[in-house]
Formats: sequence, C-alpha cells, structure tokens
Amino acid sequence: MRDTPAARRAGGGIFSLSDGTSSAARTTAGHLQAISGVDVLVALQGVEDKTERRKRAVRGGRAALDALEALKVGLLTGSLDQPVLNRLKAVAGELTAQTGEPGLDQTLAEIDLRVQVEIAKLSRR
Repeated sequence: MRDTPAARRAGGGIFSLSDGTSSAARTTAGHLQAISGVDVLVALQGVEDKTERRKRAVRGGRAALDALEALKVGLLTGSLDQPVLNRLKAVAGELTAQTGEPGLDQTLAEIDLRVQVEIAKLSRR
C-alpha cells in the first residue's frame, strides 16, 4: 500500500488524515463563526420595533414642546437665559426619525419646524 498525502502513517500505527488545511486555519474559522454569532445577536438588539420607535419619537416631541414652552415663558417674563437656548438647540433635529405613522410624523415635523424657526429668530439677535 502506498502513502498518499491525504493519508499518512503516524508513529505507533496511528493513522491521521490531512485535508490540506492547517490546524491554525481551522481554529481561525471556528473563531469567525463565534464572532458572527455575536454579531447577529448585537444586530438583533439594534433592531427597534415599531412601538419603541414611536415611544422614542413621542418623548422627543414632548421634550421639544417643553423647550418651546420654556422659551415662551422666558420671552414673556423677559428672563430668557442661555440654558433655555441651549435646551432648544439640543432638541433641534431630533424629531426627524420616521415612526411609520403619517399623523405622528407630520406633527413631529411641524414641531421641529417651529423649533428651527425659533432658533433662527433668536440667532439674529
């Protein structure tokens, strides 16, 4: 019987098969499979369902309305201060996420527009 590269005789009559890949390559492939499993779990955690998107959008809308209310109070009382302006700027642009509900998306867009207008008016001063 002739030895082939795929079948080699090891000492003591034990026989080993070689498939042409090294053990380092097999170990690396095992690590890649484990990493891809972790990546899948992380990706699944990043997927938001419709309810979470809606809740986050409503919270952002309420924060924007609260900032606009604080601006209104500051303008009426003559005590408009920098923290109110900073709060208004912080909520600007956060309302652009789409929730999939046309009515809510439209309302959030209108709130965001009002925030942008007020920031523009205050920056002219």
